[in-house]
Amino acid sequence: MPWQGYVVYCQTPGCGARAKYKVAAEWSDGVTTELKTYALCCSACLPAWYAQACRKRAECRLAPGETLGMPGIYELQAGKRDRELRRRTDLEVNGGNP
Repeated sequence: MPWQGYVVYCQTPGCGARAKYKVAAEWSDGVTTELKTYALCCSACLPAWYAQACRKRAECRLAPGETLGMPGIYELQAGKRDRELRRRTDLEVNGGNP
């Protein structure tokens, strides 16, 4: 069921803006594949969350058979599933800065 009317806010404490982006990496255990979410955030907070996700990814230890891609930036869209979200590689190359 689509989440029409459901507002997602930036998870930065005290921000209060609507989340525009999902910072996530493709994860798999060899059977299931999904996006591992690092953050849901607004444009202003995106660079900090993207940098933190990259640091966390570098520190991640994986179990045998697990894979974890590099963090990516995805545009949040109402009613869209993870696999339908548009990846913003143009923002990734700039460290999350527009």
